[in-house]
Amino acid sequence: MPERTLFLTLRIFSATGGIEKVSRVAGKALQDIANNDKGSSLKVFSMYDQQGDIEERYFGAGIFRGFRKQKAKFVYAAIREGIGCKQVILSHSNLLLAGWLIKMFSPKTRLILLAHGIEVWSPFSMFKNKMLKNCDLVLAVSSFTKARMMAVHGLEAEKIIILNNCLDPFLQPPLPPVKNPQLLQRYGLNPADIVLITLTRLSFKERYKGYDNVLYAVKELKKDYPRIRYLILGKYDAAEKERVDAVVTSLQLEDNIIFTGFIAEEELAVHYNIADLYIMPSKKEGFGIVFIEAMYYGKPVIAGNKDGSVDALDNGKLGLLINPDNRQEITDAIIKVICNKHAFVIDPKVVMAKFGFPAYKEQLKKILY
Repeated sequence: MPERTLFLTLRIFSATGGIEKVSRVAGKALQDIANNDKGSSLKVFSMYDQQGDIEERYFGAGIFRGFRKQKAKFVYAAIREGIGCKQVILSHSNLLLAGWLIKMFSPKTRLILLAHGIEVWSPFSMFKNKMLKNCDLVLAVSSFTKARMMAVHGLEAEKIIILNNCLDPFLQPPLPPVKNPQLLQRYGLNPADIVLITLTRLSFKERYKGYDNVLYAVKELKKDYPRIRYLILGKYDAAEKERVDAVVTSLQLEDNIIFTGFIAEEELAVHYNIADLYIMPSKKEGFGIVFIEAMYYGKPVIAGNKDGSVDALDNGKLGLLINPDNRQEITDAIIKVICNKHAFVIDPKVVMAKFGFPAYKEQLKKILY
């Protein structure tokens, strides 16, 4: 009989967040691995997606089931499919109950949890912690997440393997180094402007991405660099937009700050291309796929040194790590890049060797088989 793998996810295709990106790429890697091993098979179940949400470039519709938010039906089907599997992989800690039930009926099945970041950094309830301890292996996206899980949940180091996130294999290729005139016109930019970008969702309840401190840095930099512009890319809720607008007004930066709103995947490359550097001094980043995307598109990167961003920048080898609470450090780092931008551009071969999909797939194969 083939060795079966079941990949359980909350959602993969019906949302565009970081965990969904990781799940899509992991699903593709798992299918590629199974396709290259005639003795292996894969099923992917999604609690929230509908069947029609699938993007078959990642994996085939024949191995995918979307349960349309029918949680009880999802758990029941997961148990039935999971019994007798070689391994069941959970894309999120909120799926621990399904994994625990599978393990109860099928003790020999290997239970593996993907640990992304903030969702596993705080203490669990006693029951949820028991379910976590029932996992045979945790794949943490960064050294920071591994350390937090050991400290908070008491997991042994041997039970946690670091598997950094990778670039989506279907990411648009880099463009020629010319700023798109239509995009410049859309945002009222001049080719001579110094453009900083941050790509993130702005949420009033999750204010840890560091863009406030970048605003204060822009205020200081404006004195010597009047053409500096800061684009904040991504969706925002009304409360957070109102709060940040008030900060922008108080700093008299109305002409320097641009909120783009939601950016579709097919427009990412052209947006990165108009930037001179990428900056996001976050404090609660599990890893930060945006950092490696920015490097892939040839942009210098500035990130915080207090979370999983450290892994994405390979401990500072691939970019500038700063204290995200220190506005002067942020300002100084931006000046460093402005004065010598090309010194901080990473060779794309280096980025691909460390964070490319082939490297990720090979590491995942070694872990699972």
